[in-house]
Amino acid sequence: MDNRSQIREFLTSRRAKITPQQAGLPSYGTRRVPGLRRAEVAQLAGVSVEYYSRLERGDLSGVSAGVLDAIARALRLDDAERTHLEDLARTAGPGRRRRRRSAPRRVRPTVQRILDSMTDAPAVIMNGRCDVLAANALGRALYAPMIEAANGAVPNHARFIFLDPRSRDFWGDWDRAADDTVALLQAEAGRDPCDRDLTELVGELSTRSDDFRARWARHDVRQHHIGTKPFHHPVVGELRLDYESLDLPADDLTLVAYDAEPGSDSRDKLDLLASWATTTAGSRRRPDRRSAGRSAGRRGVGLRRTVRRRDARPSAGRIVASRPTATTACTPRIIARVTGSSTPSMTIVVLTAKCVAIAARTPARS
Repeated sequence: MDNRSQIREFLTSRRAKITPQQAGLPSYGTRRVPGLRRAEVAQLAGVSVEYYSRLERGDLSGVSAGVLDAIARALRLDDAERTHLEDLARTAGPGRRRRRRSAPRRVRPTVQRILDSMTDAPAVIMNGRCDVLAANALGRALYAPMIEAANGAVPNHARFIFLDPRSRDFWGDWDRAADDTVALLQAEAGRDPCDRDLTELVGELSTRSDDFRARWARHDVRQHHIGTKPFHHPVVGELRLDYESLDLPADDLTLVAYDAEPGSDSRDKLDLLASWATTTAGSRRRPDRRSAGRSAGRRGVGLRRTVRRRDARPSAGRIVASRPTATTACTPRIIARVTGSSTPSMTIVVLTAKCVAIAARTPARS
């Protein structure tokens, strides 16, 4: 990516967001563009107009930390924007553009084992391009629609959000998810403008998605360490999950873990999702002859469902399969969910394009 154009567009977009009133300056004359003039930013930063104009043209080579700090204050940059400006300055100039290590494409076995040990919380490992490189069992269940949409390739948040219409059903707040994803990619582009895979991803999305192109032009960057995300999962329905992002500096990766408030509806549904994931995993390990024949030679990282037919009466730990109907065969949903410890049984209904699988767990009779 062109470092100079990134600098120019970022500084210009930040300047346009600050009014003279916000900066404590008098407003006079007719303004052709919104926000502050270059001369006003230079005045606030304590530098000459000529010097600031040079910086805004994209030449941050040799700029001191003190000047960067003064510009950040003048433009009222938040922590994420300030870090982005420092990254742009670090990679400016031919002598300072040192390529970082390529973003990892897989995780170390130790990291995967730690991930798998987290059994009660969905967790995924991501790189700066928003590729999902690994997940635990509950993480794969949570992100099942995105994993299946990748069709065996590495799932990528940005591609799923902007190129797959199913993402609008999956995300409870699609606009926020789209804004956050683009902001993450902008920040990564500032850290490593020489990342060829990132450049190709941005080029692909800019060509194929008007929504992405409009957001990329804003040059917004954000930090996403904690927060809450709403989901509309095809199996368990509405979820509101808190998340924490933890950096893995040795690998230049990020671990994102989710949880729900104890006793909340989302916590019950998360427990239900875990049971569904266990059921589908067990079905994959014990396919019947017909499903084994059909799945021979198939590949993919999604949660492929294989259902075994058992006797028609539900009993502890057994799975019952029934034929699909014309009205329900293609819509995943739940017919009952956990409501508390006093619930005598838990029933899950998973409707797929080929079958209706009912996993019922009932207490043992004394």
